[in-house]
Amino acid sequence: MFVRRATTNDIPGILNLLVQVDMVHHNGRPDIFKGPATKYNEDELKMIIADDLMPVFVCVDDNDNVLGHAFCVYTQELDHSVLTDIKTLYIDDICVDEKSRGQHVGKTLYEFVHKFAKENGFYNITLNVWTCNPNAMKFYESLGFVPQKIGMEQIL
Repeated sequence: MFVRRATTNDIPGILNLLVQVDMVHHNGRPDIFKGPATKYNEDELKMIIADDLMPVFVCVDDNDNVLGHAFCVYTQELDHSVLTDIKTLYIDDICVDEKSRGQHVGKTLYEFVHKFAKENGFYNITLNVWTCNPNAMKFYESLGFVPQKIGMEQIL
């Protein structure tokens, strides 16, 4: 398996993974996530894949089947009154196909993203994880992630 930038040929595999991501969230928070659904449609994915400020990486097998993806976004606050000008690579979405879990696809994807971020002068990598997904939380902690800020809610 290896990781590369996504192409439009990867869209069917990415759409499959997006449904899997949604269902993990739907199962954990059906009050928020509709399920089964995708965050993006095919046309939106074409635009995202073409955008160099929103790189999408896929981990594929020897037959070029998508095993996992990582949607990333460049972020930087310039001349902010409080924040410094650090350049952050935000992981908007990462998913490993349920049939490929336990095979180090996620770690392989993350190591690629980490190398990409270092080579492109990013200060840090950030992401959000839902507390209803404890497996993802453990995975990110195993990669060295620590809480940066915590979102809280009170359901009315």
